[in-house]
Amino acid sequence: MSEVTMRSIRFGIIGTGHIAQRFFAGLTHVPNVTVSAVYSRGGAKARQFAAVHHIPTVFDEIEDLLASDIDAVYIATPHPSHAALSIAALKAGKAVLCEKPAATSLADLDAVIASAQACGQLYMEAMKPPFFPLYQTLRERIAAGAIGEVRFVRAGFANPNVPAGHAVLDPAQAGGGLLDIGIYSAFLAVDWLGAASEIQTLGRVGATLVDTFASLNIQHEHGISQLYCGLDIAGSGEALIGGSAGYVLIHDKWWNPAKATLVTAAGEREELVIVPQGSGLNYETEHFCDLLRAGELESPVMSHAKTRAALAMTLQARDSLGNVQIRC
Repeated sequence: MSEVTMRSIRFGIIGTGHIAQRFFAGLTHVPNVTVSAVYSRGGAKARQFAAVHHIPTVFDEIEDLLASDIDAVYIATPHPSHAALSIAALKAGKAVLCEKPAATSLADLDAVIASAQACGQLYMEAMKPPFFPLYQTLRERIAAGAIGEVRFVRAGFANPNVPAGHAVLDPAQAGGGLLDIGIYSAFLAVDWLGAASEIQTLGRVGATLVDTFASLNIQHEHGISQLYCGLDIAGSGEALIGGSAGYVLIHDKWWNPAKATLVTAAGEREELVIVPQGSGLNYETEHFCDLLRAGELESPVMSHAKTRAALAMTLQARDSLGNVQIRC
């Protein structure tokens, strides 16, 4: 391996919640990556996080973290802060791997992408499913014609066991099912069928004024998708990719894909099982680091266009339900 290929990438982590814990856990499976620093609003959590994970530096001010010698930031804060933090990091000359959703409005996302382009920095939404080994295997099989031309996607998940006070129920934190688990299904539909041209949405808004159930029928460039997400009922997390000569069923939970069934039009069935290593976030992180070492500014797998198309359809569905979530 060349010196460039082996170059160690130094991350700064912004945010110290559950997803940041999973990100750090996954790094044991990513070569030549270190976490040099961490920042969290109210430094006590950051210091605790750093002590547990032996991170050498804790910053009490975001400006100090962005002025340090890190190469990239991983943003794991509540949804409404993603865009502003991404722009600040890009302007400071840092590559950005930002948790989903990338922003809570299209205007904010467009500002992020414009900043990445103007600053010449790598920016990628941390949308994990397409980087899992099983998903990549399915992409290869489908590209080779295993199920014909993809024309239909069905996916969703619903969980009624969200505790009171959770961020997903808080309108000030851009809560609701659509921007939480729903964004995964939106990505899946966009990934296989392209951008949406027409969206029909049924659903409801709960007592805290966030969407608690949504069912979407969507016309895309290359087919139709049926998606759902919910916070007040139970629903399995399977996904179906339908083609002109067969289909693929990705088993629960499809966004952490480990098992799938491929069925041909003739009824032949094939079980595919590839158990992921680590937390699962390691696959997107390794891809991001490879792009950064190569001097790339955008992922060919999780492109800016896919991020925008998935967010656009999610926001349109959310708005049609009368969701009053704050976008800041």
